[in-house]
Amino acid sequence: MDPIFELADTIVKTNYEDLPGEAVSATKRQIMDAFAAGIAGSSAEAVEEIYDIFSHWGGKEESTVWVFGKRMPSVAAAHVNATMVHARDFDDTHDRAILHPGAVTVPAAFALGESIGNVSGQDIITAVALGVDLTSRLCLACTSDYFTGGWHYTPLHGTLGATAVAGKLLNLDQGKLVHAFGIAYHQAAGNLQCVDDGALTKRCGPGFSNRNGILSAFMAKKGITGAQNVLTGKRGLFNQYHRGLFDPVKLTRELGQTFEGVNVSIKPYPCCRYNHPAIDAVLYLMNAHQFSPSDIDAVIIHIGRSGAGLLAEPIELKRNPRNAVDTQFSIPWAVAAALAYGRLSIGNFSDEATKDQNIVSLSKKVTTVTEPELSVPGIEPCIVDIRLKGGETYTKRVDVPYGSPDNPMSIDNIAEKLRHAVPFGAKQIDGNRVEKLIQLVLELEQVNNVGIIGDALG
Repeated sequence: MDPIFELADTIVKTNYEDLPGEAVSATKRQIMDAFAAGIAGSSAEAVEEIYDIFSHWGGKEESTVWVFGKRMPSVAAAHVNATMVHARDFDDTHDRAILHPGAVTVPAAFALGESIGNVSGQDIITAVALGVDLTSRLCLACTSDYFTGGWHYTPLHGTLGATAVAGKLLNLDQGKLVHAFGIAYHQAAGNLQCVDDGALTKRCGPGFSNRNGILSAFMAKKGITGAQNVLTGKRGLFNQYHRGLFDPVKLTRELGQTFEGVNVSIKPYPCCRYNHPAIDAVLYLMNAHQFSPSDIDAVIIHIGRSGAGLLAEPIELKRNPRNAVDTQFSIPWAVAAALAYGRLSIGNFSDEATKDQNIVSLSKKVTTVTEPELSVPGIEPCIVDIRLKGGETYTKRVDVPYGSPDNPMSIDNIAEKLRHAVPFGAKQIDGNRVEKLIQLVLELEQVNNVGIIGDALG
């Protein structure tokens, strides 16, 4: 039998009381982080354009578009909100799964929660925890090389994750949930060409996943059927998209007992997670040795094959990004911005920032060396050498970047990230409402109706 049946059965049977305390805490951190990333991303290119499309089409006013405040059909609101969560590449990551799980689960949960009405915080926590767990397991089970395969796991597998969230909140039984997964699989897609081309579709993928996941659950509830052998059928997900290269044990090991949300990292910097070990290293060296940007002669970044292919090739393009998407996927740019200002801000990764000569001049001094021993699954370690004009060379290696489960950001740190995001929003949210939103997330398990969170975000 296809493992989708066991996965669906676990989703149907798992309730809030079944979640370990660490899974509840991790889910609340992810929700807080998704709100922070969404507020920051609401002013990013592509978000307002998609918002305008759905506004023009209209529809039932049932779910809040964050920051903008307008209410739309749940599929539309989730689509817009998910796009803003991912737009600045500031959203959470499962480092080993190479996945942004919050963007494909949290928007669907809150849009549908508002639409259904009287959905509790415990219901939302449960649905998100299950959706994150499913999506992460799908990614972790893949044994093919992520970059060689060319699929962007977040929208590809995230479509099934959003379906899990929607199916749980709609109380689908196992049979209908399997059909929903089959319908979702028929729509699942997402490739990495958008990264190569610096295209805005990179930030649009989670919107498609949320929209299609909600739609799939509603279609199944109405009795529309989908494929049953979703994962391991002859043309199921792992055979069709991953050439049969997968480990079925990872799909169901300790299913319903451990939840992959506890292994999700929160981003302190608004760019690709593969950049973060190098950023941590240069910030450490600057603080430890008190040199200034003008003292720097050269920066050598030692990285693994995946990081090199994603962030350092072709090197001239990475040193001179064309647009905001390029800046998010450039290790010379991320390192140069950190060196130029001693910190990183959302504003360092934008179309306007590509003209910042303080960063451009330093970016030209960055070179990369690909090291086979640093080529490991997931986010790779990094070694940074900074050579000064006086001849000194300082070196730092980072294996576990800040924000990882083993080097975590607390929920208070994430709340501060949310406060930092507010000035970058498409519209300003009143400070009292921001603090109310933070408090609601901190006490989410006590919230009886998550509609009040939509009001705080609107």
